[in-house]
Amino acid sequence: MERQCWWYLLVLSCLFQTLSAHSDFYTSIGHMTDLLYTEKDLVTSLKNYITAEENKLKQVKQWAEKLDVLSAIAMQDPEGFLGNPVNAFKLMKRLNTEWGDLESLVLKDTKEGFISNLTLQRQHFPTDEDQTGAAKALLRLQDTYRLDTNTISTGDLPGVTHKSPMTVEDCFELGKIAYSEVDYYHTELWMEQALKQLDEGEESTVDKVTVLDYLSYAIYQQGDLGRALELTKRLLMLDPEHQRANGNLKYFEFQLINQRKAQAQEAQKAREEGKERRKRLTSDASKKKRFREPVPERKMYEMLCRGEGIKLTPRRQRRLFCRYFDNHGHPKYLLSPVKQEDEWDRPYIVRYHDIISHGEIEKVKELAKPRLRRATISNPITGVLETAPYRISKSAWLTAYEHPMIDQINQRIEDLTGLEMDTAEELQVANYGVGGQYEPHFDFGRKDEPDAFKELGTGNRIATWLFYGTAVFWYNLFPSGEGDYSTRHAACPVLVGNKWVSNKWIHERGQEFRRPCGLNETA
Repeated sequence: MERQCWWYLLVLSCLFQTLSAHSDFYTSIGHMTDLLYTEKDLVTSLKNYITAEENKLKQVKQWAEKLDVLSAIAMQDPEGFLGNPVNAFKLMKRLNTEWGDLESLVLKDTKEGFISNLTLQRQHFPTDEDQTGAAKALLRLQDTYRLDTNTISTGDLPGVTHKSPMTVEDCFELGKIAYSEVDYYHTELWMEQALKQLDEGEESTVDKVTVLDYLSYAIYQQGDLGRALELTKRLLMLDPEHQRANGNLKYFEFQLINQRKAQAQEAQKAREEGKERRKRLTSDASKKKRFREPVPERKMYEMLCRGEGIKLTPRRQRRLFCRYFDNHGHPKYLLSPVKQEDEWDRPYIVRYHDIISHGEIEKVKELAKPRLRRATISNPITGVLETAPYRISKSAWLTAYEHPMIDQINQRIEDLTGLEMDTAEELQVANYGVGGQYEPHFDFGRKDEPDAFKELGTGNRIATWLFYGTAVFWYNLFPSGEGDYSTRHAACPVLVGNKWVSNKWIHERGQEFRRPCGLNETA
Protein backbone atom coordinates (compact mmCIF):
# COMPACT_ATOMS: atom_id res chain seq x y z
CA MET A 1 0.00 0.00 0.00
CA GLU A 2 2.80 2.41 0.91
CA ARG A 3 4.54 1.59 -2.37
CA GLN A 4 1.33 2.30 -4.33
CA CYS A 5 0.96 5.68 -2.59
CA TRP A 6 4.59 6.47 -3.38
CA TRP A 7 4.04 5.75 -7.08
CA TYR A 8 0.81 7.79 -7.05
CA LEU A 9 2.59 10.78 -5.56
CA LEU A 10 5.45 10.37 -8.05
CA VAL A 11 3.03 10.39 -11.02
CA LEU A 12 1.27 13.49 -9.65
CA SER A 13 4.63 15.17 -9.11
CA CYS A 14 5.78 14.41 -12.68
CA LEU A 15 2.47 15.63 -14.09
CA PHE A 16 2.68 18.85 -12.09
CA GLN A 17 6.27 19.44 -13.20
CA THR A 18 5.34 18.83 -16.84
CA LEU A 19 2.45 21.29 -16.70
CA SER A 20 4.55 23.87 -14.86
CA ALA A 21 7.38 23.54 -17.36
CA HIS A 22 5.08 24.31 -20.25
CA SER A 23 3.22 27.33 -18.87
CA ASP A 24 3.69 30.75 -20.45
CA PHE A 25 4.09 29.27 -23.93
CA TYR A 26 4.23 32.71 -25.57
CA THR A 27 7.48 33.54 -23.77
CA SER A 28 9.52 30.89 -25.63
CA ILE A 29 9.44 29.97 -29.32
CA GLY A 30 11.37 26.80 -28.39
CA HIS A 31 8.49 25.59 -26.23
CA MET A 32 5.88 26.77 -28.71
CA THR A 33 7.24 24.30 -31.28
CA ASP A 34 5.92 21.53 -29.02
CA LEU A 35 2.42 22.88 -29.63
CA LEU A 36 2.76 22.24 -33.36
CA TYR A 37 3.33 18.54 -32.67
CA THR A 38 0.35 18.53 -30.31
CA GLU A 39 -1.84 20.09 -32.98
CA LYS A 40 -0.56 17.65 -35.61
CA ASP A 41 -1.55 14.75 -33.35
CA LEU A 42 -5.01 16.25 -32.84
CA VAL A 43 -5.49 16.74 -36.58
CA THR A 44 -4.64 13.06 -37.18
CA SER A 45 -7.12 12.07 -34.46
CA LEU A 46 -9.77 14.34 -35.97
CA LYS A 47 -9.27 12.89 -39.46
CA ASN A 48 -9.68 9.36 -38.04
CA TYR A 49 -12.95 10.48 -36.43
CA ILE A 50 -14.15 11.99 -39.73
CA THR A 51 -13.30 8.77 -41.60
CA ALA A 52 -15.25 6.70 -39.06
CA GLU A 53 -18.24 9.05 -39.33
CA GLU A 54 -18.11 8.94 -43.13
CA ASN A 55 -18.06 5.11 -43.09
CA LYS A 56 -21.03 5.08 -40.73
CA LEU A 57 -23.00 7.51 -42.89
CA LYS A 58 -22.12 5.49 -45.98
CA GLN A 59 -23.70 2.40 -44.43
CA VAL A 60 -26.77 4.37 -43.32
CA LYS A 61 -27.12 5.87 -46.79
CA GLN A 62 -26.94 2.45 -48.46
CA TRP A 63 -29.62 1.17 -46.07
CA ALA A 64 -31.86 4.16 -46.77
CA GLU A 65 -31.51 3.83 -50.55
CA LYS A 66 -32.32 0.10 -50.44
CA LEU A 67 -35.45 0.67 -48.32
CA ASP A 68 -36.52 3.64 -50.45
CA VAL A 69 -36.67 1.38 -53.52
CA LEU A 70 -38.42 -1.40 -51.59
CA SER A 71 -41.01 0.97 -50.10
CA ALA A 72 -41.78 2.48 -53.49
CA ILE A 73 -42.57 -1.00 -54.87
CA ALA A 74 -44.54 -2.08 -51.81
CA MET A 75 -46.73 1.05 -51.69
CA GLN A 76 -47.96 0.50 -55.27
CA ASP A 77 -50.04 -2.51 -54.01
CA PRO A 78 -49.56 -2.94 -50.24
CA GLU A 79 -51.93 -5.91 -49.90
CA GLY A 80 -50.63 -7.67 -52.98
CA PHE A 81 -47.03 -7.06 -51.82
CA LEU A 82 -47.67 -8.58 -48.40
CA GLY A 83 -49.62 -11.42 -50.05
CA ASN A 84 -46.20 -12.85 -50.75
CA PRO A 85 -45.27 -14.61 -47.48
CA VAL A 86 -41.58 -13.92 -48.09
CA ASN A 87 -42.27 -10.16 -48.18
CA ALA A 88 -44.35 -10.42 -45.02
CA PHE A 89 -41.55 -12.30 -43.22
CA LYS A 90 -38.93 -9.81 -44.35
CA LEU A 91 -41.06 -6.86 -43.14
CA MET A 92 -41.33 -8.45 -39.71
CA LYS A 93 -37.59 -9.12 -39.70
CA ARG A 94 -36.69 -5.60 -40.76
CA LEU A 95 -38.85 -3.88 -38.17
CA ASN A 96 -38.00 -6.26 -35.37
CA THR A 97 -34.27 -6.72 -36.00
CA GLU A 98 -32.73 -4.70 -38.79
CA TRP A 99 -34.06 -1.28 -37.72
CA GLY A 100 -32.67 -2.02 -34.29
CA ASP A 101 -29.30 -2.77 -35.84
CA LEU A 102 -29.54 0.50 -37.76
CA GLU A 103 -30.33 2.36 -34.55
CA SER A 104 -27.24 0.86 -32.94
CA LEU A 105 -25.14 1.91 -35.94
CA VAL A 106 -26.42 5.49 -35.80
CA LEU A 107 -25.85 5.66 -32.05
CA LYS A 108 -22.36 4.18 -32.32
CA ASP A 109 -19.97 6.63 -30.66
CA THR A 110 -17.13 7.13 -33.11
CA LYS A 111 -15.98 10.34 -31.41
CA GLU A 112 -14.74 8.66 -28.23
CA GLY A 113 -11.13 8.30 -29.41
CA PHE A 114 -10.95 11.89 -30.63
CA ILE A 115 -12.58 13.34 -27.51
CA SER A 116 -10.32 11.29 -25.22
CA ASN A 117 -7.24 12.52 -27.06
CA LEU A 118 -8.48 16.10 -27.04
CA THR A 119 -9.19 15.95 -23.30
CA LEU A 120 -5.73 14.53 -22.66
CA GLN A 121 -3.98 17.16 -24.78
CA ARG A 122 -6.06 20.08 -23.52
CA GLN A 123 -4.16 20.15 -20.22
CA HIS A 124 -1.11 21.22 -22.26
CA PHE A 125 -2.95 23.89 -24.26
CA PRO A 126 -2.05 27.59 -24.09
CA THR A 127 -4.12 29.72 -21.72
CA ASP A 128 -5.87 33.08 -22.04
CA GLU A 129 -2.63 34.59 -20.75
CA ASP A 130 -0.75 33.05 -23.70
CA GLN A 131 -3.25 34.38 -26.22
CA THR A 132 -3.15 37.85 -24.67
CA GLY A 133 0.65 37.72 -24.46
CA ALA A 134 0.94 36.78 -28.15
CA ALA A 135 -1.49 39.56 -29.10
CA LYS A 136 0.47 42.14 -27.11
CA ALA A 137 3.62 40.90 -28.82
CA LEU A 138 2.13 41.69 -32.24
CA LEU A 139 1.18 45.17 -31.05
CA ARG A 140 4.68 45.66 -29.62
CA LEU A 141 6.27 44.66 -32.94
CA GLN A 142 3.88 46.95 -34.77
CA ASP A 143 4.97 49.94 -32.67
CA THR A 144 8.69 49.16 -32.47
CA TYR A 145 9.20 48.53 -36.17
CA ARG A 146 6.47 50.90 -37.40
CA LEU A 147 4.49 48.25 -39.24
CA ASP A 148 1.05 49.13 -40.56
CA THR A 149 -1.89 46.85 -39.82
CA ASN A 150 -2.32 45.80 -43.46
CA THR A 151 1.31 44.63 -43.66
CA ILE A 152 0.81 42.42 -40.61
CA SER A 153 -2.63 41.24 -41.71
CA THR A 154 -1.44 40.16 -45.16
CA GLY A 155 1.47 38.30 -43.51
CA ASP A 156 3.96 40.35 -45.50
CA LEU A 157 6.44 40.78 -42.65
CA PRO A 158 10.08 41.39 -43.61
CA GLY A 159 12.14 38.22 -43.63
CA VAL A 160 9.31 35.72 -43.13
CA THR A 161 9.40 32.39 -44.94
CA HIS A 162 5.92 31.08 -44.17
CA LYS A 163 3.44 33.88 -44.85
CA SER A 164 0.13 33.62 -43.03
CA PRO A 165 -2.65 36.18 -43.65
CA MET A 166 -5.00 37.22 -40.85
CA THR A 167 -8.77 36.79 -41.14
CA VAL A 168 -11.41 39.29 -40.04
CA GLU A 169 -11.81 37.20 -36.89
CA ASP A 170 -8.06 37.47 -36.18
CA CYS A 171 -8.03 41.25 -36.60
CA PHE A 172 -11.19 41.60 -34.52
CA GLU A 173 -9.75 39.45 -31.73
CA LEU A 174 -6.57 41.54 -31.67
CA GLY A 175 -8.67 44.70 -31.42
CA LYS A 176 -10.76 43.18 -28.62
CA ILE A 177 -7.67 42.30 -26.59
CA ALA A 178 -6.38 45.87 -27.02
CA TYR A 179 -9.82 47.13 -25.95
CA SER A 180 -9.77 44.98 -22.81
CA GLU A 181 -6.38 46.54 -21.97
CA VAL A 182 -7.92 50.03 -22.40
CA ASP A 183 -5.59 50.50 -25.38
CA TYR A 184 -7.91 52.45 -27.65
CA TYR A 185 -5.14 53.38 -30.10
CA HIS A 186 -4.54 49.77 -31.12
CA THR A 187 -8.26 48.99 -30.83
CA GLU A 188 -8.86 51.58 -33.55
CA LEU A 189 -6.10 50.24 -35.79
CA TRP A 190 -7.27 46.63 -35.71
CA MET A 191 -11.02 47.28 -35.80
CA GLU A 192 -10.36 49.46 -38.86
CA GLN A 193 -8.46 46.58 -40.47
CA ALA A 194 -11.29 44.16 -39.69
CA LEU A 195 -13.80 46.62 -41.20
CA LYS A 196 -11.59 47.10 -44.28
CA GLN A 197 -11.49 43.36 -44.93
CA LEU A 198 -15.25 43.09 -44.45
CA ASP A 199 -15.79 45.97 -46.90
CA GLU A 200 -13.58 44.13 -49.40
CA GLY A 201 -15.98 41.18 -49.26
CA GLU A 202 -14.26 38.74 -46.94
CA GLU A 203 -16.76 36.32 -45.40
CA SER A 204 -16.75 36.25 -41.62
CA THR A 205 -18.77 35.29 -38.58
CA VAL A 206 -18.02 38.80 -37.26
CA ASP A 207 -20.44 41.40 -38.65
CA LYS A 208 -19.87 45.05 -39.47
CA VAL A 209 -22.23 46.23 -36.74
CA THR A 210 -20.10 44.65 -34.01
CA VAL A 211 -16.87 46.03 -35.47
CA LEU A 212 -18.34 49.54 -35.89
CA ASP A 213 -19.56 49.45 -32.27
CA TYR A 214 -16.02 48.88 -30.96
CA LEU A 215 -14.41 51.20 -33.50
CA SER A 216 -16.66 54.21 -32.87
CA TYR A 217 -16.17 53.97 -29.11
CA ALA A 218 -12.37 53.61 -29.39
CA ILE A 219 -12.24 56.72 -31.59
CA TYR A 220 -14.48 58.64 -29.21
CA GLN A 221 -12.15 57.75 -26.32
CA GLN A 222 -9.30 59.33 -28.27
CA GLY A 223 -11.20 62.60 -28.64
CA ASP A 224 -12.28 62.46 -32.31
CA LEU A 225 -16.00 63.12 -31.79
CA GLY A 226 -16.69 63.95 -35.44
CA ARG A 227 -15.42 60.63 -36.74
CA ALA A 228 -17.03 58.69 -33.89
CA LEU A 229 -20.33 60.28 -34.87
CA GLU A 230 -19.91 59.35 -38.55
CA LEU A 231 -19.20 55.71 -37.68
CA THR A 232 -22.17 55.58 -35.32
CA LYS A 233 -24.45 56.82 -38.11
CA ARG A 234 -23.06 54.13 -40.41
CA LEU A 235 -23.77 51.53 -37.74
CA LEU A 236 -27.38 52.71 -37.42
CA MET A 237 -27.86 52.45 -41.17
CA LEU A 238 -27.08 48.75 -40.81
CA ASP A 239 -29.02 48.27 -37.56
CA PRO A 240 -31.48 51.15 -36.85
CA GLU A 241 -32.64 49.51 -33.59
CA HIS A 242 -29.16 49.25 -32.05
CA GLN A 243 -29.83 50.53 -28.53
CA ARG A 244 -26.31 51.60 -27.56
CA ALA A 245 -25.65 53.26 -30.90
CA ASN A 246 -28.87 55.30 -30.65
CA GLY A 247 -27.80 56.48 -27.20
CA ASN A 248 -24.28 57.28 -28.42
CA LEU A 249 -25.64 59.22 -31.40
CA LYS A 250 -27.42 61.74 -29.17
CA TYR A 251 -24.49 61.93 -26.76
CA PHE A 252 -21.87 62.43 -29.50
CA GLU A 253 -23.97 65.13 -31.19
CA PHE A 254 -24.36 67.00 -27.88
CA GLN A 255 -20.64 66.71 -27.07
CA LEU A 256 -19.64 67.81 -30.59
CA ILE A 257 -21.73 71.00 -30.29
CA ASN A 258 -20.05 71.81 -26.97
CA GLN A 259 -16.61 71.03 -28.41
CA ARG A 260 -17.12 73.37 -31.37
CA LYS A 261 -18.30 76.14 -29.08
CA ALA A 262 -15.20 75.74 -26.92
CA GLN A 263 -12.95 75.75 -29.98
CA ALA A 264 -14.60 78.93 -31.27
CA GLN A 265 -14.09 80.63 -27.91
CA GLU A 266 -10.43 79.62 -27.84
CA ALA A 267 -9.92 80.93 -31.36
CA GLN A 268 -11.49 84.26 -30.43
CA LYS A 269 -9.32 84.49 -27.32
CA ALA A 270 -6.22 83.80 -29.39
CA ARG A 271 -7.12 86.59 -31.83
CA GLU A 272 -7.62 89.02 -28.95
CA GLU A 273 -4.19 88.29 -27.53
CA GLY A 274 -2.75 89.49 -30.85
CA LYS A 275 0.87 90.10 -31.63
CA GLU A 276 2.13 89.78 -28.06
CA ARG A 277 1.16 86.14 -27.96
CA ARG A 278 2.80 85.49 -31.32
CA LYS A 279 5.99 87.14 -30.13
CA ARG A 280 6.01 84.98 -27.04
CA LEU A 281 5.44 81.84 -29.07
CA THR A 282 8.29 82.81 -31.41
CA SER A 283 10.56 83.38 -28.43
CA ASP A 284 9.62 80.01 -26.89
CA ALA A 285 10.23 78.24 -30.19
CA SER A 286 13.70 79.74 -30.49
CA LYS A 287 14.50 78.58 -26.97
CA LYS A 288 13.42 75.09 -27.83
CA LYS A 289 15.78 75.09 -30.77
CA ARG A 290 18.67 76.14 -28.56
CA PHE A 291 17.82 73.70 -25.78
CA ARG A 292 16.80 70.42 -27.39
CA GLU A 293 14.96 68.09 -25.05
CA PRO A 294 16.54 64.65 -24.60
CA VAL A 295 14.90 61.78 -26.46
CA PRO A 296 12.82 59.61 -24.06
CA GLU A 297 14.47 56.26 -23.37
CA ARG A 298 11.56 54.25 -24.79
CA LYS A 299 11.72 56.16 -28.06
CA MET A 300 15.52 55.82 -28.18
CA TYR A 301 15.20 52.07 -27.55
CA GLU A 302 12.76 51.66 -30.46
CA MET A 303 14.97 53.79 -32.71
CA LEU A 304 17.95 51.55 -31.92
CA CYS A 305 15.88 48.47 -32.74
CA ARG A 306 15.04 49.99 -36.13
CA GLY A 307 18.70 50.79 -36.76
CA GLU A 308 18.12 54.52 -36.34
CA GLY A 309 20.12 55.02 -33.15
CA ILE A 310 23.45 56.57 -32.33
CA LYS A 311 26.18 56.03 -34.90
CA LEU A 312 29.91 56.19 -34.27
CA THR A 313 31.60 59.23 -35.75
CA PRO A 314 34.42 58.55 -38.25
CA ARG A 315 36.90 59.70 -35.63
CA ARG A 316 35.61 57.18 -33.08
CA GLN A 317 35.45 54.44 -35.71
CA ARG A 318 39.14 54.91 -36.48
CA ARG A 319 39.93 53.96 -32.89
CA LEU A 320 38.32 50.53 -33.25
CA PHE A 321 40.37 47.61 -34.53
CA CYS A 322 40.28 43.88 -35.29
CA ARG A 323 43.06 41.59 -34.10
CA TYR A 324 44.10 38.02 -33.39
CA PHE A 325 43.98 37.77 -29.61
CA ASP A 326 45.93 35.39 -27.33
CA ASN A 327 45.25 37.17 -24.01
CA HIS A 328 48.84 38.16 -23.35
CA GLY A 329 50.38 34.88 -24.45
CA HIS A 330 47.93 32.42 -22.90
CA PRO A 331 49.26 28.89 -23.65
CA LYS A 332 45.99 27.78 -25.26
CA TYR A 333 45.92 30.64 -27.73
CA LEU A 334 49.59 31.22 -28.60
CA LEU A 335 49.38 29.03 -31.69
CA SER A 336 45.68 29.53 -32.42
CA PRO A 337 44.64 33.03 -31.31
CA VAL A 338 40.96 34.01 -31.54
CA LYS A 339 39.43 36.73 -33.69
CA GLN A 340 38.67 39.77 -31.56
CA GLU A 341 36.95 42.95 -32.76
CA ASP A 342 36.41 46.27 -30.99
CA GLU A 343 32.62 46.67 -31.12
CA TRP A 344 32.20 49.95 -29.22
CA ASP A 345 34.39 52.42 -27.41
CA ARG A 346 32.31 53.86 -24.54
CA PRO A 347 31.61 51.50 -22.88
CA TYR A 348 34.36 49.34 -24.28
CA ILE A 349 32.79 46.22 -25.82
CA VAL A 350 34.71 43.52 -27.68
CA ARG A 351 33.31 40.83 -29.96
CA TYR A 352 34.81 37.35 -30.41
CA HIS A 353 34.20 35.65 -33.75
CA ASP A 354 34.02 31.87 -34.32
CA ILE A 355 34.22 31.38 -30.58
CA ILE A 356 31.57 28.68 -30.25
CA SER A 357 30.89 25.88 -32.73
CA HIS A 358 27.55 24.93 -34.26
CA GLY A 359 27.72 21.58 -32.45
CA GLU A 360 28.25 23.31 -29.11
CA ILE A 361 25.33 25.66 -29.78
CA GLU A 362 23.00 22.75 -30.57
CA LYS A 363 24.13 20.83 -27.49
CA VAL A 364 23.56 23.83 -25.23
CA LYS A 365 20.05 24.23 -26.69
CA GLU A 366 19.38 20.51 -26.25
CA LEU A 367 20.41 20.63 -22.59
CA ALA A 368 18.50 23.83 -21.91
CA LYS A 369 15.17 23.22 -23.64
CA PRO A 370 13.65 20.78 -21.08
CA ARG A 371 14.58 23.19 -18.27
CA LEU A 372 13.35 26.44 -19.76
CA ARG A 373 11.30 28.47 -17.30
CA ARG A 374 9.88 31.97 -17.50
CA ALA A 375 12.78 34.41 -17.20
CA THR A 376 12.90 36.51 -14.05
CA ILE A 377 14.37 39.80 -12.90
CA SER A 378 15.72 40.79 -9.51
CA ASN A 379 13.26 42.99 -7.63
CA PRO A 380 15.18 46.24 -6.90
CA ILE A 381 13.54 46.55 -3.47
CA THR A 382 13.53 42.99 -2.13
CA GLY A 383 16.16 41.33 -4.31
CA VAL A 384 13.70 38.46 -4.92
CA LEU A 385 13.50 36.99 -8.45
CA GLU A 386 10.16 37.56 -10.17
CA THR A 387 8.66 37.64 -13.68
CA ALA A 388 8.14 40.95 -15.45
CA PRO A 389 6.19 42.04 -18.56
CA TYR A 390 9.26 43.80 -19.94
CA ARG A 391 11.25 40.54 -20.12
CA ILE A 392 9.53 38.10 -22.49
CA SER A 393 11.64 34.95 -22.62
CA LYS A 394 12.36 31.66 -20.89
CA SER A 395 15.71 30.71 -19.45
CA ALA A 396 17.59 27.75 -18.05
CA TRP A 397 20.77 27.46 -16.00
CA LEU A 398 23.43 24.91 -16.96
CA THR A 399 26.10 23.85 -14.47
CA ALA A 400 29.63 22.77 -15.36
CA TYR A 401 29.29 19.33 -13.78
CA GLU A 402 26.22 18.42 -15.86
CA HIS A 403 28.09 18.07 -19.14
CA PRO A 404 31.79 18.35 -20.08
CA MET A 405 30.94 20.83 -22.84
CA ILE A 406 29.57 23.36 -20.34
CA ASP A 407 32.77 23.08 -18.33
CA GLN A 408 34.79 23.66 -21.53
CA ILE A 409 32.74 26.76 -22.39
CA ASN A 410 33.22 28.20 -18.90
CA GLN A 411 36.96 27.54 -19.10
CA ARG A 412 37.11 29.26 -22.50
CA ILE A 413 35.48 32.38 -21.05
CA GLU A 414 37.98 32.36 -18.15
CA ASP A 415 40.96 31.92 -20.47
CA LEU A 416 39.94 34.82 -22.72
CA THR A 417 38.79 37.28 -20.05
CA GLY A 418 41.35 36.35 -17.41
CA LEU A 419 38.55 36.42 -14.82
CA GLU A 420 37.69 33.80 -12.19
CA MET A 421 34.65 31.65 -13.09
CA ASP A 422 34.23 29.87 -9.73
CA THR A 423 32.28 32.83 -8.36
CA ALA A 424 30.37 33.52 -11.59
CA GLU A 425 26.73 32.59 -12.04
CA GLU A 426 25.93 29.41 -13.97
CA LEU A 427 25.67 29.60 -17.75
CA GLN A 428 22.25 31.05 -18.51
CA VAL A 429 20.49 30.09 -21.74
CA ALA A 430 17.52 32.17 -22.90
CA ASN A 431 14.98 31.55 -25.63
CA TYR A 432 12.78 34.47 -26.58
CA GLY A 433 9.06 34.20 -27.24
CA VAL A 434 6.65 35.91 -29.65
CA GLY A 435 7.97 39.46 -29.99
CA GLY A 436 10.31 38.50 -27.13
CA GLN A 437 12.27 41.36 -25.63
CA TYR A 438 14.16 42.62 -22.61
CA GLU A 439 13.68 46.34 -22.18
CA PRO A 440 16.61 48.65 -21.19
CA HIS A 441 18.30 47.51 -18.00
CA PHE A 442 21.63 47.19 -16.16
CA ASP A 443 23.24 43.88 -15.34
CA PHE A 444 24.89 45.23 -12.18
CA GLY A 445 23.20 46.16 -8.91
CA ARG A 446 22.96 49.91 -8.33
CA LYS A 447 23.52 51.71 -5.04
CA ASP A 448 19.77 51.81 -4.43
CA GLU A 449 19.73 47.99 -4.73
CA PRO A 450 22.07 46.94 -1.89
CA ASP A 451 20.53 43.45 -1.65
CA ALA A 452 20.50 42.68 -5.40
CA PHE A 453 22.94 39.73 -5.17
CA LYS A 454 23.16 39.32 -1.41
CA GLU A 455 22.06 35.67 -1.54
CA LEU A 456 24.99 34.75 -3.81
CA GLY A 457 27.61 36.28 -1.52
CA THR A 458 29.93 36.97 -4.46
CA GLY A 459 29.58 40.73 -4.80
CA ASN A 460 28.28 42.68 -7.75
CA ARG A 461 28.31 41.63 -11.41
CA ILE A 462 31.66 42.92 -12.59
CA ALA A 463 31.30 41.82 -16.23
CA THR A 464 28.99 40.18 -18.78
CA TRP A 465 29.82 37.62 -21.46
CA LEU A 466 27.07 37.09 -24.03
CA PHE A 467 26.94 34.37 -26.71
CA TYR A 468 24.84 35.02 -29.80
CA GLY A 469 26.62 33.00 -32.51
CA THR A 470 29.59 35.25 -31.88
CA ALA A 471 30.18 36.54 -28.34
CA VAL A 472 30.50 40.00 -26.81
CA PHE A 473 32.15 40.97 -23.52
CA TRP A 474 32.07 44.13 -21.44
CA TYR A 475 32.74 45.30 -17.89
CA ASN A 476 29.72 46.49 -15.90
CA LEU A 477 31.87 48.04 -13.16
CA PHE A 478 34.82 50.40 -13.26
CA PRO A 479 38.02 49.17 -11.53
CA SER A 480 36.90 51.25 -8.55
CA GLY A 481 33.81 49.08 -8.17
CA GLU A 482 31.44 51.85 -9.25
CA GLY A 483 28.79 50.92 -11.79
CA ASP A 484 29.27 52.02 -15.41
CA TYR A 485 25.91 53.54 -16.32
CA SER A 486 26.80 53.60 -20.00
CA THR A 487 26.35 49.78 -20.04
CA ARG A 488 22.56 50.08 -20.03
CA HIS A 489 21.40 47.72 -22.75
CA ALA A 490 18.34 45.89 -24.08
CA ALA A 491 17.12 43.04 -26.28
CA CYS A 492 14.94 44.22 -29.16
CA PRO A 493 11.58 42.49 -29.82
CA VAL A 494 12.08 39.46 -32.08
CA LEU A 495 10.28 40.28 -35.34
CA VAL A 496 10.97 37.03 -37.22
CA GLY A 497 12.72 33.80 -36.28
CA ASN A 498 13.75 31.97 -33.12
CA LYS A 499 16.29 33.74 -30.91
CA TRP A 500 18.58 31.87 -28.49
CA VAL A 501 21.27 33.57 -26.41
CA SER A 502 23.54 32.43 -23.60
CA ASN A 503 25.31 34.58 -21.06
CA LYS A 504 27.72 34.37 -18.17
CA TRP A 505 27.48 36.95 -15.39
CA ILE A 506 30.89 37.28 -13.72
CA HIS A 507 31.07 38.56 -10.13
CA GLU A 508 33.56 40.62 -8.12
CA ARG A 509 34.75 37.96 -5.67
CA GLY A 510 37.89 36.22 -6.85
CA GLN A 511 38.92 39.04 -9.20
CA GLU A 512 40.97 40.97 -6.62
CA PHE A 513 44.30 40.09 -8.28
CA ARG A 514 42.94 39.50 -11.78
CA ARG A 515 41.47 42.98 -12.09
CA PRO A 516 42.91 45.13 -9.29
CA CYS A 517 40.88 48.01 -7.89
CA GLY A 518 41.46 51.51 -9.25
CA LEU A 519 41.52 54.80 -7.34
CA ASN A 520 39.67 56.77 -10.01
CA GLU A 521 35.93 56.40 -9.45
CA THR A 522 34.96 56.28 -13.13
CA ALA A 523 38.03 54.90 -14.82
